[in-house]
Amino acid sequence: MGMLFSDSFLERPRRELAPGAVWIPDWLSVEEQRWIVERFHEWGRGPVPPRAAKIGDHEMSVRTLCLGWHWRPYTYTREAVDVNGNRVLAFPDWMVRLGRKALYAATGDAAQAESYTPDTALVNYYGNESKMGMHQDRDERSVAPVVSLSIGDTCTFRFGNTRNRNKPYEDISLASGDLFVFGGPARLAYHGVTKVMPGTAPEACGMESGRINITMRVTGLTD
Repeated sequence: MGMLFSDSFLERPRRELAPGAVWIPDWLSVEEQRWIVERFHEWGRGPVPPRAAKIGDHEMSVRTLCLGWHWRPYTYTREAVDVNGNRVLAFPDWMVRLGRKALYAATGDAAQAESYTPDTALVNYYGNESKMGMHQDRDERSVAPVVSLSIGDTCTFRFGNTRNRNKPYEDISLASGDLFVFGGPARLAYHGVTKVMPGTAPEACGMESGRINITMRVTGLTD
């Protein structure tokens, strides 16, 4: 009887956690996930390897590579001046299209989706013990929505308020293929990852272990 009511039997419905913050489980197909993972491995062999960024003297437990613009704490540059000085890979056209599709799925606003033109992506790799503290995505000049895609192991994602790192916040389980979009009143909400659950990735998604998270953003910067 217990198997009848296993987690895999229950649907994970779309949810709006707060105005402007929309979670759509299972948005990417397994085939799409696997294709993106292949691109992730290609990016990792590119001009700038994934690295653990430092915030002050603290080295983050996630490893990050960037597309379009290189992020390091509190600023963006075209060159990875804190890694090897190389220019990061260009932001791919297919990802612009994917970002627009994702934003439309989350908001239903065709005009907003058509004008959405992300120009940078932070691609974070989480190992079994990786976490990310509560923070705001506020290094961009633009307040256009952030589009976030998860592939690999499930994580506990904490989404909070715009005032501080404390409660109120809500913990949800972001699984492989999930889409999370936050914009509007939720654009500067604090958020983080408190735990990765090893061994939870779908076998066919392309990730042998760990989790990748792609966040597309509009920097508002020009060369």
